[in-house]
Parts: sequence; structure tokens; C-alpha cells
Amino acid sequence: MAAAETFVFNIAEKVLEKLGSLAFQEACLVWGVESDLRRLENTLTNVKAVLLDAEEQQFHNQELTVWLGQLKEVFYDAQDVLDEFECEALRKQVVEMQGSTTRKVRRVFSSSNPLIFRTKMAHKVKEIRARLDEVAADRAKFHFSPRSDDRHVVRGREMSYSFVQPSDVIGRDQDKENIVEHLMDPSDGQSISVVPVVGIGGLGKTALAKLVFNDERVIEHFELKCWVCVSEEFVLKQLLVKIIKSITSENRSDLDEEQLQVLLRNNLDGKKFFLVLDDVWNEDRGKWIELRKLLMGGANGSKILVTTRSPTIASMMGTMSPYNLEGLLHQKCLSLFIKWAFDEGKERQHTNLVEIGDAIVKKCKGVPLAVKSLGSLLYSKLDERDWLFVRDNEMWKLNRKEGDILSVLQLSYNQMPSYLKQCFAFLSLFPKDYKFISADLIPYWMANGLLQSPNENQDPEDIGNQYIDELYSRCFLEDYIDIGYVREFKIHDLAHDLALSSAQSECLIINCQIQNISKKVWHLSYTDNTWQNENVLKCLQKSKSLRTILFMDGVGPSTKSFVDLCLSKFRYLRVLDLSESSFEVLPSSIGTMKHLRLLDLSSNCRIQKLPNSICKLQNLQTLHLGDCENLEELPKNIRYLIRLRIFSMTTKQKCLPGCSNSLRFLLLINCGNLESLVETMQVCTSLRLLRVDNCGGLISLLPTLKFLTMLEVLVIGNCEKLDLTEMGDNEDDFPMSLRVLGFTGLPQLVAMPDWIKRSAKSLQILVIQRCPNLTALPEWLVNLKSLRRLELHNCPKLSSLSKGKLCLPALRSFTISECPELIRRFQPEIGEDWHKIAHASEIYLDYKRIK
Repeated sequence: MAAAETFVFNIAEKVLEKLGSLAFQEACLVWGVESDLRRLENTLTNVKAVLLDAEEQQFHNQELTVWLGQLKEVFYDAQDVLDEFECEALRKQVVEMQGSTTRKVRRVFSSSNPLIFRTKMAHKVKEIRARLDEVAADRAKFHFSPRSDDRHVVRGREMSYSFVQPSDVIGRDQDKENIVEHLMDPSDGQSISVVPVVGIGGLGKTALAKLVFNDERVIEHFELKCWVCVSEEFVLKQLLVKIIKSITSENRSDLDEEQLQVLLRNNLDGKKFFLVLDDVWNEDRGKWIELRKLLMGGANGSKILVTTRSPTIASMMGTMSPYNLEGLLHQKCLSLFIKWAFDEGKERQHTNLVEIGDAIVKKCKGVPLAVKSLGSLLYSKLDERDWLFVRDNEMWKLNRKEGDILSVLQLSYNQMPSYLKQCFAFLSLFPKDYKFISADLIPYWMANGLLQSPNENQDPEDIGNQYIDELYSRCFLEDYIDIGYVREFKIHDLAHDLALSSAQSECLIINCQIQNISKKVWHLSYTDNTWQNENVLKCLQKSKSLRTILFMDGVGPSTKSFVDLCLSKFRYLRVLDLSESSFEVLPSSIGTMKHLRLLDLSSNCRIQKLPNSICKLQNLQTLHLGDCENLEELPKNIRYLIRLRIFSMTTKQKCLPGCSNSLRFLLLINCGNLESLVETMQVCTSLRLLRVDNCGGLISLLPTLKFLTMLEVLVIGNCEKLDLTEMGDNEDDFPMSLRVLGFTGLPQLVAMPDWIKRSAKSLQILVIQRCPNLTALPEWLVNLKSLRRLELHNCPKLSSLSKGKLCLPALRSFTISECPELIRRFQPEIGEDWHKIAHASEIYLDYKRIK
């Protein structure tokens, strides 16, 4: 049977959304295509009504899968055609903005011939309508039932604020003690012992390994600790890079294998280490022996903990009998289920649901991930029918194999809203164990039009964070941290398998084994240097429908030829991520990529100048130029990027050109010559986040802050000349509503600036680190009623938080490190200021969790 076609309903919905917008309807009238587009809309509406039923029925009908594939192709092409009208409208808007600008500049942006455009687009619309009519006519033979997508995102549960909650790991205390006992045993006769933990997917092997890894006894017993997620590919060089990064925090992928081996031996030489190799799949004994030899330089008593689903691998790698992780006892599983399905204590009000839940838990066979997934699926649902649907679902009838947890996750996935499914599938472009940062991921979703909101006033970045929270609540994500304005997380390895299955041929990670790239592939990612592989390049040239090209883990192209290929072949790209590249010139043809929403050139150390044609990318939402250390200046017409929302940059300029008022996030990184931001800030009045890092020439920010009345996040670091307290008495007051404030590496900071008081009602997170001359926090600190996280690091002269009574009612997390006098005053129970912060749910003193 052909692979299932997914997301057809969602794509149809996005096309209809664009057709129905007021701006688009006005454009139709201008260009004389209203009649054809109205017929297209009617056909699309009728087809959409049966798509959910069609997507479900296709598993029993290969012909139906083919039909859905044909529809999807037409829908994507329709999106591209409709997008061209939008591009033209934006181009005209820029021309009107220029007013009395020089004739030369106006000519650059006014190059489109209205008559030619009208004729060309009328032909394209007719062609799309005819194709859709032809494919849609076949729906009659399948006997569909119209259905609507009544699933919705549930956001009732409060998201976890800190690192993994130990209370989430239920029933593994004895397992942890057993493993720790093995690790501490000096009498096993091995210079380096390997302890294998084996069990089916979803049992909690990784969670158990984390408990062991962070146990105080283990921390004190070993000189070095390393954590490496191995997953499917057991490639020696990649493993060496990961181990070294875990030890040194440095990515040394630039070294060859011989150099990496030397570096590893130097780091391990004579030291007693503890290494976790998580999620091992390799059954090639030769590869394991090769790695093991390189690890023999550690001291006697070094230990390696291996987690795997395979008993064969456990026996091959272990120096002791495998530790077989069993399923949780039923009562532990039921407790875990209730924890995820109900708010605390609410289960007592719904004994009928608990009874059904008990039957569901029995079917989970002791697998914690299955229990949590179904508990979260039923969270906030109080109708018995929803619970009975899960208990009696057909997925329980599937063959119970080693990977059976996937069928449980599939059930949770099936209940997602259609638009959330597509965002989830996009995660398959990233390798297993990839550490996601929401601020990096959400622009990819946004660029591909995957974010949907019933509220037009809601920013897409906020919608993206809601999607991430929802995926976490469904147990698809782990290692989740919410630090206020961004989330950090990983995708569970089994959820990654599900994402791969869901994405099917739409998303593809490129490697040397690729022999063919399907024309149905829309999104590509490179995780190694296969962009140089001739076979891969030939396959790539045959594909014309690409919308996303990503490079990650330091593998960006080093030649202009690959970039030329992208710009000449893939005219409908929405995302072009060339980060970590090292080519010298960005072709001027970049200006023809009018559908581009995201362009990432960050960490290119050779590029010195950008073509002014980049300013013709009116659809561009995200532009990353951070760590382009040789970039001389930005194009003068950068303000004509009228949809730009996210902009990060490194430049040698003293003053920045003005940007568009569409800007929401601005990051200035390593701009050592930068002296002033006034010209930029005067027009960026809608800015929500400003990060200024390593801008040594910047003396003052205050003249610019008065323009930023929408600012929510301000992060300033390593600006040695910056004086944040310089403000005259006659300076006009300006409203501020900061939620997050961070100061790092500011030697000029002696006292906290008074202008922060203006955010007393809104400030939720305050982080101050490496401010050696900061002596005290102000008395008005007590007014920060919304502050829920306070961190103070390496401020040795800081001796007190507040002389008076300090009561921060919202405080959840309090962290102090390398502040000796403060540490003394906040010692649990005995410190004179302990009572001021004792109500916080999490307290860390010098990197140790106290509470």
C-alpha cells in the first residue's frame, strides 16, 4: 500500500483562509480574476468538507491515497499562485512608501509590468481551477461523509516552569538504587565497567538514567560525567564530537577523527569518569570495540551506563548481566495516570471516570509513556464518551509488539487539531536528541504558514509557544524548560518516530545514502556535509517544489555554487537556512526569491557585504545575520523589508539604518563599533524583545528606551561601557511593561536603574550575572508583585536583597551562585534572610537545589 497522505485538510483550510481575506478579495478585483477565484473557492469548500473522512478511509484504499496526493499537489500550487498576488501588493506598498525617493531606487522596486502580470496571473488561476475541478470530480466514486474538525487545542494545564520534575518519575526509586549500587561497586574486576539497562520503548529508561546521572552520590564519586544520546547512527566521529562536547561544552566538529581521538584521550587521561550512552541501536560489535578502546584511558572504576531497547545490544556491550527494566506496577501506573488526567484532588469528584481510567491503565501494560500520553489526552475532558472512546478504541487490537507504544501515541496524535499535526511533523527534520529552542523553531513554522489563530490580534510567536506547550502536555516533548519568553525542549525519541511516520515523504533529512528525492518532498534538512555529494545534488536538481532547506550542526555550504542552485531552482522557497556557511558572496539574484519568509546567514565568517537586492524580499519575516563578524554594513534600504519581524545581526557599523515598524524581535550581537540605536528605535515602536550582547562601544540605551513602549523582554550582556542609570531628572516618563529583564557582564552597573520601577506590575523574570560592582538591590524590589523567578550569579559585592521586609508573593524560583555574603544570609533555616524566600517552590544555592 502507498504511504498515507497527511495534512491535506489543513492545507485546504489555509488556501481558503487566504481566499477569504478582505485584502485578497480587493486584489482580485484589481487584477480581474475574481470570477475564476470564486469558482476555485467554491470547489475547494466542497472538497474540504469530505477531506477528514477521506484521510481516515485511505488506510483501506490505495486509490484514495493517490487521489489525496493529487489534491495536495494542487493545493500547494494554489498557495504559490495566491502568494504571488500578495507579493505584488507588498511591492506596490513599498513603491508608495518611497514617495520622493530618487528615480533609480523607485525603478528597482517598480520593475513589474501591470499588464504582463495581469495576463500571466489570469492564466495561472485558470490552470489551477481546471486542475482542481478535474481531480475533485473523482470524489463522487468514494462515497464520503462530510465532517468538520471539531478538535481543539486544550490549554487548561499550567505548564511546568522548571527542569524535569522528579515527581513525574513514579515507581523507579528501587531501580535507581540498584543502578547506583552497581556504579559504586569497586570490586567488579573491570577497569571500565559497562552497565546495560534494557527495556521496551516508553518504559522510562532515559528518565531512570537521568535520575542516576543527577544523584548526589554519583556526582561526588566520579571526576567526569558525560551524557551522549546515540540513537540510530553509531558513527565514531560523531560520537567523539558528542562526548567531547559533553565534557568541555565545545563543539569540535571541525577536527578530523585522529585529532578528536587525541583530544578525548587528553580529557579522560587518568580520570574516573561516568558516561551515559543513551538509546543505543548499533548491533555491530566492531564499532563498539573501536569506541571502547578509546575510552580505556580513564582511571579504574570508570563506568558506562547504556540504555537500549535491544537485549542483543545489552549483552554485546555489557560487562555484567543486563538490567531488565520492568513495567510499573498497576497502582503506580494508576497514580501516574490520575496525575496527568486530573488537576490535583479533582479525581475524587469523578469516580466514574477513574473507574474507566483504571481499565485504560491496565491496557497500557505498565508502560509509563503510554499512561502519561493517554492521561494527558483525557485531561479536562469530563464526558464519559471521551473516556470510553479511548478505552474501546480499535488501536488496542493491533499486534502487541516491542514498539507497541507507538499505537498509543498515534491515538493521541489522531486527536490533535489538524494544524498542530503539521507543526509536529515538521520536527522530523531535526535529528533525535536535538535541543530545540522555541525562538528558533517558531519562525520555521511561521514561514511555512503553519500557525493558525482565531484571534487576528495575536502575534504568531505567541501562537507558536502555545503549540509547543500543547505538544508538551500531550507527552510528545521532554526536558521541557519555560524560561519566560522562550521554551527549550527535546522531542521524545518515540515521538520522533511518530513524527517521521506522519511526515512521510513531505520532510526528508538528507544523507549520503539518498538515491532519489521525491517530487512530493517539500522540506529538506542537512545534518552533515552531503550537500557536496554529486548524487545528492543531481537528485536535488530534479525537485522543484521545495519550501524549506535547513543546515544544522555546523554543516553549511562553503561554496557559492550550492546557493546559486537554490536560488535558480527553488523559486517558491519559504525558508533558506544557510547558517554556519562560509561562502563570500550572496548572489544578487536573492532579490527574485519573493516568496522567501526566512533567510538565515548567521555564523558566516567570510561574507562582507549583502546585495541591496535583498531589500526586495518584502515577504521576509525573519533575517539572521548574527555572528557574521566581517559584515561591513547593512543595506541602506533595509527599511523596505516591511514584513520583517525577527532580525538578528552582527555588523561593524557605528549607527544602524532605520528598520520597518513591523519589527518585533531585535538581537544585536558582537556589534563592537555600535555607538547609538536612536535612529533605529525611533521607528521600531512595536518591538517586543531587544537583546544587546557584546556591543562594547555602546555607552547609553536610555534615549532609545522611551520609544519602546511595547517592549516585554530586555536582555543586555557584556557591554563594558554601558551605563544604564544615566537619566536626567527632566526626562519625560514613559510607560514600560517588561516581563523579562536580564543583565550580564556589566561592570558599570553599581545600582539597579530606577526606570525598572515602571515595570513593577509586569516583571516576572529578573536575571543578573557577572556584575562585579553591583553592591545592593533597591528597596523598591518589594514592589515586584509579579516576579516569579529571580537569579543572581557572580555578583561578589552584593550583600543583601533588601534592607526591609521582602515578600515576593509570586516567587517560584530563586537562584544564587558565587555571591558569598548572600549565600550566607540565605542558608536554610539558619540564615537571617531565609524567611524572605522560603516560600519559593525551587531554591538553588551555589548550584545545589535546596528545595
